[in-house]
Amino acid sequence: MAQHSSPHRRIPVGAELQEDGSVHFRVWAPRSSTVKVVFEDLTSSGPREGASHLLTREAGGYHSGIVPGARAGTLYRYRLEGKDQLLPDPASRFQPFGPRGPSEVIAPFSFPWTDIGWNVVTAVGQVLYEMHVGTFTQQGTWEAAARELHELAETGITALEIMPVADFPGKFGWGYDGVNMYAPTRLYGRPDDFRSFVDRAHAEGIGVILDVVFNHLGPDGNYLKEFAPGYFTHRHTTEWGDAINFDGEDSGPVREYFLTNACYWLTEFHLDGLRVDATQAFFDDSDDHILRAIVREAHAAAKGKSVVVIGESEPQRAELMRPVKERGFGMDMLWNDDFHHTATVALTGRTEAYFTDYLGTPQELISSVKWGYLFQGQRYKWQRKPRGSNAWGIPRYRFVNYLQNHDQVPNAGIGRRLHLLTDPGRFRAITALFLLGPGTPLLFQGEEFGALTPFHYFADHHDALAKLIVTGRKEFLSQFRSSATPEIQALIPDPGDPWTFQSSKLNFADREKSKDIYQLHRDLLQLRHNDPVLKRGAECMLEGAVLADEALVLRFFGDREDDRLLIVNLGLDLHLDPAPEPLLAPFDGKSWSILWSSEDPRYGGHGTPSIVPETGWRIPGHATFVLMPGEKGETHG
Repeated sequence: MAQHSSPHRRIPVGAELQEDGSVHFRVWAPRSSTVKVVFEDLTSSGPREGASHLLTREAGGYHSGIVPGARAGTLYRYRLEGKDQLLPDPASRFQPFGPRGPSEVIAPFSFPWTDIGWNVVTAVGQVLYEMHVGTFTQQGTWEAAARELHELAETGITALEIMPVADFPGKFGWGYDGVNMYAPTRLYGRPDDFRSFVDRAHAEGIGVILDVVFNHLGPDGNYLKEFAPGYFTHRHTTEWGDAINFDGEDSGPVREYFLTNACYWLTEFHLDGLRVDATQAFFDDSDDHILRAIVREAHAAAKGKSVVVIGESEPQRAELMRPVKERGFGMDMLWNDDFHHTATVALTGRTEAYFTDYLGTPQELISSVKWGYLFQGQRYKWQRKPRGSNAWGIPRYRFVNYLQNHDQVPNAGIGRRLHLLTDPGRFRAITALFLLGPGTPLLFQGEEFGALTPFHYFADHHDALAKLIVTGRKEFLSQFRSSATPEIQALIPDPGDPWTFQSSKLNFADREKSKDIYQLHRDLLQLRHNDPVLKRGAECMLEGAVLADEALVLRFFGDREDDRLLIVNLGLDLHLDPAPEPLLAPFDGKSWSILWSSEDPRYGGHGTPSIVPETGWRIPGHATFVLMPGEKGETHG
């Protein structure tokens, strides 16, 4: 077999095109003395086995070599010693027929990028938007999603957070059960369609961050064990299956596989960052924890450009955001469940399941806005143990706040959106606090226009696994007393039913049906981006006070007597006479003028009379107001 004297590789494993058009293959299979690349010819009945080529065994259990006849577009699989089954490449860049089919050689650098010089996304000043490509549009493709990017940019979105795209079995799914870590799923298009989407997003001034799952692989279609049992470990366990071996015997190639994958998405797809799923399920007792290594390697791969690494941490370990020199992990941002939970309780009154420890009070909302996590080591009754860790000194913008996300909407029993679970005035009021607060807001697809479509949990698996998922889903939702009732249990949709997936697709006609909600979000984001004080809210001095049982005030301290007041009243009409709260005090010779009101009729509100009359503050119920300094006697902006 002809060998290339010095093959050029960008990543350690997979099929890589060389400058002369040949292809170099490399795979880790330490327990197999021989590995063959088997070409597959595409026929009318599907792929058919063709010629095979033996790779050269290297030290460390790798097998590699230039294979004659291979080129971009070649379909192939591997055959291990003594095995009849053909296996897809563990580092396949595309699986055109799904995880069980052949891999395809991809030319990753032939795409004509137009985003040269793009470098906008940092941890400061973002408005994030979580997107599931398969349900964002009716077509469920990169191409269809790209057509909506201009509208998102006009709305005020600055960066997308794309739910996982590593290929998975079946015709639909959330993506958290991916099994082909380097292959963007064929369900949304080809790899260059993904690149085109990112290129278009950058042209619109929108960054793209990818949600990656490095703590486990899906239960179906995962062939890594066939190549090397050392990919997984029994020393640790996760709630989703075998834990990844980051610290045991043979962990070197495993760490390399996942660290390279993090950099691969950033470099070959021009992504602006990663969102690392479920960091609590990463187990690593080595000196160089894999999470630190992911952050370090991701930033190094950017080669001077800005990328952000966002973490999800169910136990809210704030040290994930601390610098490495302070024994932290160096992540740029973390999701903040505490804000979601207290806001949801405030809007719905639900204190069941993991909402048990929240009251939705004005003080909780103030503390969450100011300090990020509410639980920073205190006892958490629901889990019967302390929750969180000290987050003092961490800038507010590094906490990603949300009212909805892919997890929380389906957990509301039957997938209803939050605006359908509460009073319209309360929803407008808390949305203003959410979008104008100093944390980084994350909107879930359709939230910005009050989508009337639900969002369900859906997963297309074979019958035996599908039945287990149906049972598991109902058991999970039973932690909520309301969802444990027979009538709600009967309404929980089957995750494997195609209807469950189809009904979760957005309908952009809702932009017109709920145009008041759409206008609300657009105006609030314009205010967030353009107001000289609010756009610096994450960095300026901020204080808050409780005004009543369901009312609060936040004061953003600007420059040169240019403060802003954000007054939120989730309760009844409030008359403050007197109002002995220093945060309400105007500057000498000034009064407060209304800059923005959630009671504007354009949002479905009832109009806003003067709230600072001669007889004391009169604050309408279920409303939020932004005030700015005005001339004495001036009460309206």
